[in-house]
Amino acid sequence: MVSVFALTLAAPPLPAAPPPPLKTFEVHADGRITFRYRDAHAAKVALNFEGAGKPLPMVRSEDGVWTATTPPQAPQIYYYSFDADGEPRLDPQNPTQKPNLISFFRGNLVTVPGRTPQPWEPADIPHGTVHHHMYTTKIVTGLPGNQSNYFVYTPPGYDPKASSRYPVLYLLHGWSDLALGWTEVGKANLILDHLIAKGLAQPMIVVMPLSYGEMSFVATWETWDDAAARGRNFSLFERALLQEVMPRAESAYAISRTPTDRAITGLSMGGYESVTIGLNHPELFSWVGGFSAAVQALDYDKDLPATAPKGNALRLLWIACGTGEELIEPNRKLTTWLKQRHFPVTPIETPGAHTYMVWRENLVSFASLLFRK
Repeated sequence: MVSVFALTLAAPPLPAAPPPPLKTFEVHADGRITFRYRDAHAAKVALNFEGAGKPLPMVRSEDGVWTATTPPQAPQIYYYSFDADGEPRLDPQNPTQKPNLISFFRGNLVTVPGRTPQPWEPADIPHGTVHHHMYTTKIVTGLPGNQSNYFVYTPPGYDPKASSRYPVLYLLHGWSDLALGWTEVGKANLILDHLIAKGLAQPMIVVMPLSYGEMSFVATWETWDDAAARGRNFSLFERALLQEVMPRAESAYAISRTPTDRAITGLSMGGYESVTIGLNHPELFSWVGGFSAAVQALDYDKDLPATAPKGNALRLLWIACGTGEELIEPNRKLTTWLKQRHFPVTPIETPGAHTYMVWRENLVSFASLLFRK
């Protein structure tokens, strides 16, 4: 009995119980969001929250959990991440992420729902299908194995053998995004589902390509200051779009080849590409848009046609930008130049910064205008 008692006394202590699961974000009924992040060793933690303008300080509790609560937020999808002692951190408990080629822009997503489903929220309506295609590019440089890709949205009830072919929107992402940016973050497929179900948009196919011509262009932000690098990237992407992506999409899907059934738009870098490609090819695109187009270094006289196309070749030229971002003045200058040369430009200014919150709203408005007779 003594030896057994001695062994019992010598037994190692049981390991400490793991901390309970942490509810890392909580959306309140009034639109406030409480965020929590566990790090007992951090000296300072801040919350990077889309639309806040600057990081929000978080307060540490005795158990090592840091907390911050936002003011009430409008119904939208918000990007967020944590900053622990100067190091960016993702929310390990939230699987919904914002993918990005630049680690600084990666984060998680949280939705503040509306009283009724917003266009970017799932709803009990007919849904289209998102298809992913890989192909070997002979134009885009810097891709492993020269493997590029694009996504295609087909609307609910899509009929590949329909006698009347579908109009098409070429939708381009921004700098540092991947080809899936418009579906994973922008929720373009849900937006089109909503608009089509409500009769607010024509059933259309949406093609979302990888929008780089040279992958080194997305290596660092400083490449934007290199005119030669910008020129190579945009020139190669234009060739890839017109010579590789469009022929593949149009041969695989029931897409109309008529210019009045083709639209092109994009955000930021994709906005620059959409405006320059669309206006230089009125024989291909009758509907052209730009969302917060990165036209700050655009050489109008070199990169754009001198005058508007004749007749009804251009049905819509829609230039939108948020008033709270640095690109608002370059976009205003662009619309002034276009008006002076008699382009039928529609300038749109909305509150907001350089975020998907603005671009989702832009897509709702722009897609509703397309292919109307």
